[in-house]
Amino acid sequence: MAMATLSAKVDSNSKKEFEQFCEDTGMNVSVCINMFVKEVLKYHKLPFEVSSDPFYSKAHMDLLKGRIKDINAGQNMHEHELIEAE
Repeated sequence: MAMATLSAKVDSNSKKEFEQFCEDTGMNVSVCINMFVKEVLKYHKLPFEVSSDPFYSKAHMDLLKGRIKDINAGQNMHEHELIEAE
């Protein structure tokens, strides 16, 4: 099937955030937009909700990597007394 280019103008912050969302969900921008187009054509309405789990965001992954680095270096670690649940 022949491919065509689809262009859309969005503000630069929205573009960056959308690219990050796509990355967080394991897709690229083209895949995400193609999913949207196919769903619109299939159901003749605006489609579905796709959300990313903030646990897997770049910021959170960077935080976890930093904590692992601290643990491996023996830094920033605190012991807490266990509390028994009743």
